[in-house]
Amino acid sequence: MSIPDEKTLPLAGTRVVEFTHMVMGPTCGLILADLGAEVVKIEPLSGDNTRRLLGSGAGFFGMFNRNKQSLAVDVKDARGREIVLKLAAGADVFSENFKGGTMDKLGFGYAALSALNPRLVYVSHKGFLPGPYDHRTALDEVVQMMGGLAYMTGPEGRPLRAGSSVNDIMGGMFGAIGVLAALQQRERTGRGQQVQSALFENNVFLVAQHMLQYAVTGQPAAPMPSRISAWGVYDVFTVKDDEQIFLAAVSDTQWALMCREFGFDDLLADERLASNNDRVRAREWLLPVLRERFVDFDAPELGARFERVGLPYAPITKPQDLFDDPHLLSTGGLAPVTIPADGSGAGRAIDTRTALLPLTLDGERLPLRQPPPALGEHSRALLHGLGYLDGEIAALQAANVVRLPSPESGVA
Repeated sequence: MSIPDEKTLPLAGTRVVEFTHMVMGPTCGLILADLGAEVVKIEPLSGDNTRRLLGSGAGFFGMFNRNKQSLAVDVKDARGREIVLKLAAGADVFSENFKGGTMDKLGFGYAALSALNPRLVYVSHKGFLPGPYDHRTALDEVVQMMGGLAYMTGPEGRPLRAGSSVNDIMGGMFGAIGVLAALQQRERTGRGQQVQSALFENNVFLVAQHMLQYAVTGQPAAPMPSRISAWGVYDVFTVKDDEQIFLAAVSDTQWALMCREFGFDDLLADERLASNNDRVRAREWLLPVLRERFVDFDAPELGARFERVGLPYAPITKPQDLFDDPHLLSTGGLAPVTIPADGSGAGRAIDTRTALLPLTLDGERLPLRQPPPALGEHSRALLHGLGYLDGEIAALQAANVVRLPSPESGVA
């Protein structure tokens, strides 16, 4: 598979100044960077905190900061602020996800930067859009709890957050969608605008189908573990050697295919199971019958037979198993990447593979052009591009206004 020329990527020639941390803002920058934008990540001299996270946060920096440049600068110093303002003056997009008021205090708010650069698209990623809640501190888990998603995910009485940073990631996606729309509109108007994305509103969008389910049926949506399925056969089955597999037959045609494949002629002839809605009403007794009939099959055999006749199925896969997924490996869905020593949380560089954006353009995956940067890796080059001379850069470094790569990083 060929790799698109960097100059032909959709956002080639677009400069993004990214003043973000954690997941939501960096996801927006990741998408824009993968699409070809030059994304300059502004970091404090100590670096983005996600460089040092352990546990469930250990993958944040490496996942959401590829294809970006790192400029480490003290923006509390007037000389550091001047550097950021010079970048913003020539940028197309400014992205931030800090607490409300932080950017204004630094002189990087929308009003200030749009006056400096009227063509600038300014995207803010917040916990809430403006309103009664916008003073609250929000996290992905907070909005999952207050936005109905945790209720829908866990069993009755046990609200449970989803197993990924769904709102942070999708909030960054909606921020990127807003940026793309604003850039398109700028082509007509010549002016930039402010774009806002928010965790809570994103979460509401995720559960809106259940809101409308209530509006249509008059019945509250039940949490996923106890929901009334829309399909007769649509569940996880425990089979031979206690392996598990998800099996489904969601139409009358699929039901017939399944029964014929496994010789369930008695079920196919049972008038109580004639339609999908009949099978939904019969799930209380039908699923135990199917569990008993499938229990002695091994999971790979069931999967192979379901696949052969075109029925939906899925192994129960752990995230680490995806590194060896044959489909991802054969289609280029995983790209080799080196996470720098100061971005791994482990204090050493990590060679691994990472998931690319889940789309193709003209049949091509969007490439990983450069790995997540070492802290301050591009500070010197970016300052040169702004007109700073070597002596001035050395003086800024000596005054702890900017940070250049450490010798052990291996970056010149």
